[in-house]
Amino acid sequence: MQLIKNQPSYNLTNLENTNAIKAIDNILENLDKTGINTTTLIDDIKALRVFALEEEIPLVVKVLRLTYEHIESFGNFFIPIPQDEPIEEDTDEDISDENSPVESLKYLISLTRNLNNKSNISDLREYKELLMSY
Repeated sequence: MQLIKNQPSYNLTNLENTNAIKAIDNILENLDKTGINTTTLIDDIKALRVFALEEEIPLVVKVLRLTYEHIESFGNFFIPIPQDEPIEEDTDEDISDENSPVESLKYLISLTRNLNNKSNISDLREYKELLMSY
């Protein structure tokens, strides 16, 4: 029975609303310009979550809620980008840039663009688990 419940999440549609795409672009642009500015970022993520609610995409709704709650609680985003393979010790410089709060949050938000990609779904699920256990 559990497999049947999880199966529809693989058939998710993209956030197709043009306003949702604009919201994603706006969040990414603001993260590039100002970093994690909690005064606007939290409201922007909440607005994006509304589009996911309207399009009935529960995984995105949950991840976005956990994300803004995390930022509200800690004033930053402390969840690293999910890794596909083990990180080598020699590349510490690249790791610090890749796992910066801004880069990780930008990656999470960008995952919501293409929900037909199974690796995006997998990474969103991993973010959800990391956020829930933080």
